[in-house]
Amino acid sequence: MSPSMLAVFLSSLLFFMLVSAAPTFLTLQRALPNHGMELNQLREMDIHRHGRMLQSSVINLPVNGTFQAGLYYTTIYLGSPPREFHVQIDTGSDTSWVSCVSCNGCPQTSDLLIKLNYFDPVSSSTSSIIPCSHHMCEICSTNNRCSFNNQYEDGGGTSGYIVSDLMYVSNMSKGPMALNLYGSLVFGCSNMRTGRLTLYERALDGILGFGKQDTSVISQLYSQGKAPRVFSHCLKGDTSGGGMLILGEVVEPNMTYSPLIPKQPYYNLNLESININGHMLEIDPSVFITSNNKGAIIDSGTTLAYFIEGAYNPIINTLNHTIPQSQRTFIYDGFQCYLLTSGLS
Repeated sequence: MSPSMLAVFLSSLLFFMLVSAAPTFLTLQRALPNHGMELNQLREMDIHRHGRMLQSSVINLPVNGTFQAGLYYTTIYLGSPPREFHVQIDTGSDTSWVSCVSCNGCPQTSDLLIKLNYFDPVSSSTSSIIPCSHHMCEICSTNNRCSFNNQYEDGGGTSGYIVSDLMYVSNMSKGPMALNLYGSLVFGCSNMRTGRLTLYERALDGILGFGKQDTSVISQLYSQGKAPRVFSHCLKGDTSGGGMLILGEVVEPNMTYSPLIPKQPYYNLNLESININGHMLEIDPSVFITSNNKGAIIDSGTTLAYFIEGAYNPIINTLNHTIPQSQRTFIYDGFQCYLLTSGLS
């Protein structure tokens, strides 16, 4: 019997069971498949089984971060043969890019103690240059190359042309050098950096865009059936930085969810209140209501948190009353700063 005939037969059988006046009973038998296995062996078997269930839809990327530089970055591999690139995780932008050979203004070294790499489309057997006719092309250059020009709020900028190549990620269950082919990625090949992106203090190989538009890495992987259109950015709650970037959904029963504001270009949500050390600040809720109803933006590429004045002043006043006078304070760029040995929540 062919699979299609079998499906029709099972559907007919189910229909018969539902409409038949006489009830139909199927006898179920339960067997514990221990085959003489101990309990710890059974648990190990379940762990491997669960790993197989998650392998096709969830991938874990290690996240590094530095408190001094104020950024989070992960590692991907591009091209054939694959080359390693350290890229900043940015939920506030869509176009991913890495430094290319002959880049003007690209840093040669980094204070983050990582080796900077440069992508060379000629050296990769699987790379291709994206033409202006490509559906993801937004800017066309004179030589029929799709190009990009990103300017960021911190004063940094980058430009170049768009390429496509294979992207690999580390299989953390098998070690950092075990690479999995994860899909094809359309990204920018940067041959020019300006502003803060030329500095070596927090230099990386590029940016991995996790925005909401079709050009972002999560949208591209979703369109290829490689990942669901959901990701989780879990950050460590201490000054060491780091965490985990998960392409897929994290199922956690104690997790609290906040809905995003629909039809916005960024990840916007409605901020309703602020709590410091268990103390709810006395802020008029109308302060958080904007005229365009865009709420607050979650942006992993932004170092500082920015508040409207009606919320900023109560935050500073509460910090001044909460932090002991013995703790060291100082002024930096006109702002009151605190050096703490114990954390606030």
